[in-house]
Amino acid sequence: MQVRLWGTRGSLASPGPDTVRYGGNTSCVEVRTDGALLVLDAGTGIRELGASLRTFDGRIDLLLTHLHLDHLQGIGFFEPMFRREQEVHVWGPPSTTEDLRQRLGRYLSPPLFPVRLRDLGSQVTLHDVPHQPFEIGDTMIRGDSIIHPGPTLGYRISVGSRSVAYLPDHEPALGAPTFPIDPGWTSGHGLAAGVDVLIHDAQYTPAEYEERVGWGHSSVAHTWALAAQAGVGRLVTFHHDPSHGDGQLDALVAELQARDGPHVIGGTEGLQLTV
Repeated sequence: MQVRLWGTRGSLASPGPDTVRYGGNTSCVEVRTDGALLVLDAGTGIRELGASLRTFDGRIDLLLTHLHLDHLQGIGFFEPMFRREQEVHVWGPPSTTEDLRQRLGRYLSPPLFPVRLRDLGSQVTLHDVPHQPFEIGDTMIRGDSIIHPGPTLGYRISVGSRSVAYLPDHEPALGAPTFPIDPGWTSGHGLAAGVDVLIHDAQYTPAEYEERVGWGHSSVAHTWALAAQAGVGRLVTFHHDPSHGDGQLDALVAELQARDGPHVIGGTEGLQLTV
């Protein structure tokens, strides 16, 4: 399984000299296996991913964690969506009120976007993520609800004994007087338990989090606590705050790397991992 990060921010960051290494695009991760090409979220990073797929003619599966704009704003700039023979399957969290087509159509329509979802040139099929694990090619995927405003999923992706968990927008410490708490009550624990790689929201410093409780994101301390509790192999920090430059993010990552436990990697655009 090959993993590549194309966008790692929680919101667009100015592409100044202090964001060169961590990048400025919003959430998008590519996962390739022998039998599947998965795209996790459609933030602005998906534009460059699409450009890299100009000669790819296989099936593409786009798995959306939720429908906040920073995870959708690149979908209309994803080149494969406009290729007539391209098969694209889009998966998203189910809703009790509207289907995925109606909800995506709010963005992919005027006045927010000039091209409607129905007018994209590719062969697009929309799916609600089922409550039970499902297969795409050689890959087993599990999507579970996690704590974040609005219907939001985290994903666990497995091929044989190898596994990756992706929880880019997540606040597992919400309502807990101390964290971590009992694993059975911890949002996202089941998705993350024992994975080789956990890609997880690490937007805030502990001080920043205290002023933003309930916003749906984690402090780096909470991210570390969840990863350690779940016994993950490697932790990739993700969904960086747009105000955090390279130097501050390096310092936050170094602080976590100094602890005993999972190997910590700062999530940067272009980072590639073999799982």
